[in-house]
Amino acid sequence: MRTMSSSTVERPTAQGPDRTPGGPTRRTRLRLARLRDLALIPPIIALLVYGYTLKPDLFLTKAYLVDTVLKYQAELALVVLAEALVLIVGKFDLSLESIVGIAPAIAVFMAVGNTDAFGAPWPTWTVLPVALVFGGLVGAFNGLLIVKFKLSAFIVTLAMLIALRGLQLALVGGATISNLANRIPVVDYLGSLRVATLPLSIWIVVLCFAVGIVVLGYTRVGRSLYAVGGNPAAARAAGIRVERVVWVTLIVAGVLASFAGLMLSARLGSVAANQGSGMIFTVFAAAVIGGISLDGGKGSLFGALTGVALLGLIQNVLTLAQVKADQIQAVNGLVILVALVLARLTSGKAQD
Repeated sequence: MRTMSSSTVERPTAQGPDRTPGGPTRRTRLRLARLRDLALIPPIIALLVYGYTLKPDLFLTKAYLVDTVLKYQAELALVVLAEALVLIVGKFDLSLESIVGIAPAIAVFMAVGNTDAFGAPWPTWTVLPVALVFGGLVGAFNGLLIVKFKLSAFIVTLAMLIALRGLQLALVGGATISNLANRIPVVDYLGSLRVATLPLSIWIVVLCFAVGIVVLGYTRVGRSLYAVGGNPAAARAAGIRVERVVWVTLIVAGVLASFAGLMLSARLGSVAANQGSGMIFTVFAAAVIGGISLDGGKGSLFGALTGVALLGLIQNVLTLAQVKADQIQAVNGLVILVALVLARLTSGKAQD
């Protein structure tokens, strides 16, 4: 009589139900996950229609949608991209909002501030590389503590958020480094240059998300990120260098956050002492409602991008409807709760 090996017994079949107790089958979950990427399209369309009814002569014009809605969400979108990558590998990074503030502050200070101790002022062209390198170094240091010392990512990045915020306040001196467009050409280009009638910042966001979607969806690197976030032990058994994947992801996230900070400084023409403060809450909101799982290993960058668009439209529509700012924050919180409930229903998995 033919016997069956243990490896054959343990391997799930494609036709099997693979049902989570009390939840949908695996095939159903996959279908729901695909639909989840498009779940925010109907409410986005509804908000566009509602905004048009409020201001029919303004809302759907190219000037308003591009220069008021999209351009003002560009920096947030890059930070959401960074946080989405970190969440996919099963970690958290709360320090991204501080990197948004401190990276451009240090880079600009080195070019236009009192930096005699460093033999400066540095050339203005160094603002971009200095900011990006600083963001990468913060991510690398976070990775050192998380990967090598096995510390909690949540606590490490929370401490880094606080430390960097204090450093930023000390560096800027509680004031604002202003008039950057006339002093630093790189900042001027980021803030004012247009390509094919669209601001450069929008093209940067489109390019970054396009690269991210291709990498996550069609490359071995992307599959490694999902594998590490879904089951680190299984990923390690499959030959994936889990620690390296997490470390590199944190570095990339730091670089993206620093770039977002430069874009924000370019749009405002200044670096404020509180730049980026409170941004992380909106970042998590956009990622969660966009379908990025807090448990790791699930979600798509397209979904995260639609989360950014939805929050941006909510803010603009409610502003046009003359809703107060604190009430808009309450609406954002409600949107997050609804998104969590939907994620629970579509995944069939309890959330910790």
